[in-house]
Amino acid sequence: MMNTLAVENYRSLRKLFVSLGRLNVVTGANGSGKSSLYRALRLLADSARNGAVAALAREGGLASTLWAGPESIGRSVREGVHPVQGTTRSGPVSLKLGFAGDDFGYAVDLGLPIPTGGYGGAGSAFSLDPEIKAEATWAGPILRPATLLAQRGGPAVQIRDRGGKWEFVPHDLQPFDSMLSEMADPVRAPDLLVLRERIRSWRFYDHLRTDAHAPARQAQIGTRTPVLSHDGGDVAAALQTIREIGDADALDAAVDHAFPGSRVEIALEGTRMELTLRQDGLLRALGSAELSDGTLRYLLWVAALLTPRPPEMLVLNEPETSLHPDLLEPLGELIAAAAEETQVIVVTHAKPLVAALERRKATTIELVKELGETGVAGQGPLDGPSWKWPKR
Repeated sequence: MMNTLAVENYRSLRKLFVSLGRLNVVTGANGSGKSSLYRALRLLADSARNGAVAALAREGGLASTLWAGPESIGRSVREGVHPVQGTTRSGPVSLKLGFAGDDFGYAVDLGLPIPTGGYGGAGSAFSLDPEIKAEATWAGPILRPATLLAQRGGPAVQIRDRGGKWEFVPHDLQPFDSMLSEMADPVRAPDLLVLRERIRSWRFYDHLRTDAHAPARQAQIGTRTPVLSHDGGDVAAALQTIREIGDADALDAAVDHAFPGSRVEIALEGTRMELTLRQDGLLRALGSAELSDGTLRYLLWVAALLTPRPPEMLVLNEPETSLHPDLLEPLGELIAAAAEETQVIVVTHAKPLVAALERRKATTIELVKELGETGVAGQGPLDGPSWKWPKR
C-alpha cells in the first residue's frame, strides 16, 4: 500500500508530500490542485509502462507542466511585504514524482535534454522531449543508501544483487526509457518486476461516459469482464461477471440501496448484452438508453467498485458527476467496501461525499493554494511525511 506520495515542480505542486491511508479523499476548492495531484498519480503509473515522457508531451511538454512560479518563495513574500518576483535558478530544471510504502518505494526525476552533444543526442527532432535524469527503487518507506535496490543516473543503471553487491547493467538506457519497464527481470531484478506489476495494476476512472451516444447505452458483445473498461462500454458484461463470479449479493444490495425495489438485469440477444434496470411498479425493465445520466453513472460505479479482480490501487476522479445528492451516501458505502480489498483515492469537491467517506474513517487531504502553490491544509513545512529524492 502507498503510504507517501511526493511531487515537486508539477503544475501547482511545487513541493507536495502527502500521507495516505487505506481509504483517502482528496478535496479542496476549484483550482486548488486536485486535478494536478490526480495527473501526477497517472504520470507515476505511466512510468511503469514507459509512457511518462509521452504523457508529458500530450500535456504540452515539460515546459508547460513545470511549476510556473519562482524557484523559492521567501518569507517576506508569503507575509505580503514584497511582491512575488523571479529568482535566479540555482538548480537544474526538474520534475520529480515518487511514492513509498512499507515494502517498496520509487522515484523518478525528469529534466530537459543537454542542448549540445553528450547524453540526449544533438540535432534530434525530439530535442524538446523531457529525459529521465534519475530513478531509484528502494526497500521500505524511506530512501537510504542501505535500502536502495536499483538506481539510475542518466543512462547508467545499477542493480543490487541478493548478496548486497552492486552490478552495473552492461548497456545504457535511452533517456526516454524507464528502468521499471526495461530492467524488470525475474532473475536479475525480481524486486523491480514486483514493483512494476504493482504499479501497472493501478486503476484510474475519470471518464465514464453517460451521454446519449455512450457505449454503455448500447448492446455490446459480451465476454467475461472482471475489470470495467475506462469508458464503461462493457458495463453489462462487467455486471454479469460480478453476478456469476463476484459478490452478487453486494451487487443487488448496492442497487437496492440507491433505487429501492430495483434490480439490475442483463438482457441477452445472441452474443450481445445490454444493461437493463427493473424498477418497482413498472411492467418492464428499462433499457440502458432510457436510464438517466445519474442512474447509469451510479451503475457504472457499481461495476467498477465491485470488481472481482481488485487492483493494488483504485483512483476515482470526481465520481459524484451527474449523481443526485441522495446517491452520494450509497456511493460512499460502495467506495468504503472497495477499500477493504484495495487502496482507494477519491478526488472530489462534493462535500456530502467527503462527509460520507469521513464517516467511514477516510483520510481526508484538503488542498489549498497560496501564491499559486498547492499545499495540504493544516500541514506546515515540517509536518509532512519524511522523504528523500534520488540524486542525479
